[in-house]
Formats: sequence, structure tokens, C-alpha cells
Amino acid sequence: MGILNVTPDSFSDGGQFAAPAAAIAHGRDLAAQGAHLVDVGGESTRPGATRISAEDEMARVLPVVEALAADGIAVSVDTMRAEVAAEAVRAGATLVNDVSGGLADPQMLAVVADLGCDYVAMHWRAHSATMQDEARYDDVVAEVTAELVARRDAALAAGIDADRLVLDPGIGFSKTWDQNWTLLTHLDVVTALGHRVLVGASRKRFLGEALGGRDPVGRDAATAAISAWCGLHGVWAVRTHEVVSQLDAIAVAERLRRP
Repeated sequence: MGILNVTPDSFSDGGQFAAPAAAIAHGRDLAAQGAHLVDVGGESTRPGATRISAEDEMARVLPVVEALAADGIAVSVDTMRAEVAAEAVRAGATLVNDVSGGLADPQMLAVVADLGCDYVAMHWRAHSATMQDEARYDDVVAEVTAELVARRDAALAAGIDADRLVLDPGIGFSKTWDQNWTLLTHLDVVTALGHRVLVGASRKRFLGEALGGRDPVGRDAATAAISAWCGLHGVWAVRTHEVVSQLDAIAVAERLRRP
């Protein structure tokens, strides 16, 4: 899943693709490099980010989704708002990637059920402005898993088909650096829930910490190591800024998994 941030303030590439023409060109490039999905997001969810209006989010996202879908590119929309999700699917998106797992907008699950599209429910505790205040766990693996199961059950109860549901442990969201590493070393607990799993670790701060404070653009090799780890553990998809080396890492992991 290639990341396409149509935002001025995302942590790694904020502002690079804020103009629709630049965003569309980058989305085409991600697909050409081998991304199976291009994930278009108009609202930053980096730690400390403030929310924008639904109108601004749609103005950023919809022209890009429509143009890429018209090219035959598989597109997902990264949004916490049901109205944005609905309009993006009408514009051609095939998957709604909701980092709040339906908690930010009480209409989201019912809307997605009506849309009949795939849905990613991520582990989430709070909006970006305060989410790191919620990084309190006695057992991060058990608690994240239990909270994901609760969102899974809510999605199923709302009418989302089980085979359309994807779970995401929410690396970097309401997690400390050490908690991120602990979750990654126990991915088998999440995959054991029986649904497809998405992991988004690309260029995140905990990787920079492991590399002595390296800037986000210097974290792609570390991201590839995580992608290989995910491949070894049967993860369905990784969400990444850079595509080619991630595909290489996953190809190696898949070869190692063969008997």
C-alpha cells in the first residue's frame, strides 16, 4: 500500500504532494513501481496534528482519487470521516482505511457496510493532538488485541462482511517506541484473529530512534526490514512511502517462508 499524503503537514512528506497535479503524478509513480494500492489521505495523523474540516479534506482527496481510479489504479482512502469515505468510494476508491476503527465517526461502520467496500479498522485511542497521552498499558499486546477485537465485533455487527475486514495494530498511535517493538514481535497474535492484517511502520519515529535519530527520509532501509518481518509473519499488506525496496524485502521473506 503506497502512501499518498495530500497534506501540507504529514511528518515525512508534508507539502510535497499537496497540489492535485503533483499528487496524481506521485500516485501514478507509486503504482508503476508496484504498489498494489495507493492510499490517498487528506488529513495528517502525525502526533500533535490538528484536525481540518470535512470540506477541506474532500477538496484535497476527491480529485486525486477520481483521477487515479480513472487510470485503473486501485485506490484506498485514508479517512476517519464517513462522509469523506462515501464520496471517495463514489469517486472510485475500493477500500476505506480508517485509523480510528470507527471511533472518530459513529456513522462510519454503517456507511461502510452500505458501501460494500473493504475496510481497515486500526487500533486507536485518541486523536493526534492527545494520542500519546493514551500510551498506557499493563500488557500492550493483550490490550491492543482486545481493543482490536472490540472494533472487529462492532464492524461485523454493523454489517461489514468478515472477508472485507482488515485489522491494523496501529504502530505509532498511542504507543511508545518500546511498545511498537513489542507489538511487532508479537504480530502472530494479531494475525491469529483470522482477518487480513495491515501494518503501517514506514519512516516512523521509533525507527529513527533505533537508527540514532535519523531523519524520516533516511529510514527506508529500516522500513524494509519491518516489511520483511511482516512478510515472514503472513501480514496482508504494509503501508509504505517507498515501494521498490519494500517489494524486494517482501519477495525475500516470501521465498524464506516456502518449505
